[in-house]
Amino acid sequence: MKPARHGLTAFKFLKSENLQKASEDFRYLLNRAYPRKAALELVGNRYQLTSDQRHLLHRGVFSDMDSKGRRKKKILPNQIRGYDLVIDGHNVLITIEAGLSGRPLIFGDDGFIRDISGLSGSFQKTAKTAQALQLVLKVLKREQPRQTLFLFDSPISRSGELAQEVRGCLRRENLPGDAMAVRVPEKILIGFPGRVATSDTAIIDRSHKVVDLAGYVLTNLFSRRLKSAATRSMIRWKRKRGPVGKR
Repeated sequence: MKPARHGLTAFKFLKSENLQKASEDFRYLLNRAYPRKAALELVGNRYQLTSDQRHLLHRGVFSDMDSKGRRKKKILPNQIRGYDLVIDGHNVLITIEAGLSGRPLIFGDDGFIRDISGLSGSFQKTAKTAQALQLVLKVLKREQPRQTLFLFDSPISRSGELAQEVRGCLRRENLPGDAMAVRVPEKILIGFPGRVATSDTAIIDRSHKVVDLAGYVLTNLFSRRLKSAATRSMIRWKRKRGPVGKR
């Protein structure tokens, strides 16, 4: 899917009454075990959704069973204290950067905040990257995991340089840990015995305890001005009372 358009214009475009109805129908089908891809195509075609709007549903709408399972695994940042922590580097930093830049975010049914820009494959380090990293380090300094490992996708351009920069930041802040650029971070992230920081659904579903580190930063550590900009561009689904999707 193409990346979503940026800014509050995109937010207004994406957050429509039509899309809200589509989210209810999509959730209804998922709760009845319809295949995700087929359900999204069916709903998208019915409501004539754009590629961006379909991507938004894909990133934020899940069955009740999946949402409940992920919420059970979700922990607060203070629960990383004394544990080994592995951070899905691009996932976390790109999400925070989206908030810093006012790009649309989605607060998913499963309680995790995600960006919907689709920029991970073409990610380029900017001044916002350093700002996002400092916000993450602020959490680590306060919550004190035993050690922290940042993992970056080596196929993404200049991942090695980013890992080296993070490594230097950890050293300067006297935080035990390391940063690596690896071809398949999921091999380490999935099944990691400590705590995992990500909003990637495939990793969450196969992890024990997961912290929505980016979501926490976006909603708790921003200055008032930045936090206001981020929350204005966050889309939250309205859930109907009673059985999900009931007309």
